[in-house]
Amino acid sequence: MNYVRVEFILNPLQPAREILYADLDILGFEAIEDTQSGAIGYMPEIKFTETILENLMVRDLPDQKVEFKIDTIEQKNWNEEWESQFQPIQINSECVIRAPFHKKTEVAYDIVILPKMSFGTGHHETTFLMAQELFQHELKGKSLMDMGCGTGVLAILAKKLGAEDVEGVDIEEWAYENSIENAELNQTNDIKFFHGDVSLISNKQYDVILANINRNILLNDMKDYAKALKDNGSVLLSGFYETDVQAIVSAAKRNGLNFVHSKEKNGWAMIQLSK
Repeated sequence: MNYVRVEFILNPLQPAREILYADLDILGFEAIEDTQSGAIGYMPEIKFTETILENLMVRDLPDQKVEFKIDTIEQKNWNEEWESQFQPIQINSECVIRAPFHKKTEVAYDIVILPKMSFGTGHHETTFLMAQELFQHELKGKSLMDMGCGTGVLAILAKKLGAEDVEGVDIEEWAYENSIENAELNQTNDIKFFHGDVSLISNKQYDVILANINRNILLNDMKDYAKALKDNGSVLLSGFYETDVQAIVSAAKRNGLNFVHSKEKNGWAMIQLSK
């Protein structure tokens, strides 16, 4: 599959970049990376039309200049580009997330991820926050669902931390397939991954639910998370900005969930909810 690579140049850079991230998420860009002058977004060529860039909210900011460069790259070129830039990421003293071509690390939790186009290597703030948070919870013997599992990295880490029945769901078929591949790389083949949406958890219950997606989907699916969470269970959410925390918490409370705490990193946030 070919991908479209769009480089966005922003002047001034802030607060435009945070708004651009939200734009790209809503428009369906599957991966985003920072640059010194803005950001680069990736989208499958079959889904991309240049007209969608006319709907960027960031372009409506007063005195804001937005320029972009569009290129088409083959899937193999994406992999080459990613491999040349990807570096292992240390979540804490016990955990490193790396690629298969990196040297094995001598830590307790050495996670191997080949992300392809999935969003979740630990480099993005939201994945980093969620991975760190998992170490603060007693997962041994717990059932856990990873909604929007992407690479499967959070489900894999949870399994290694002792979670018993671990499942993951992603609406994108390539992410679903990538999760299975990564589970095999980490000898966590008993994780059950599914291709689908939140409706797949409608008749199930879990001790822990993870969802690192985006603000709009989290707000829309909050009722489903609440229904699928066992009493005394926890929901860990990320994929949104620090400025979105109040809206997320309000939606959670409307659905019978309690706010426990939040963490932030470079403007991005994660929150823990309980039942």
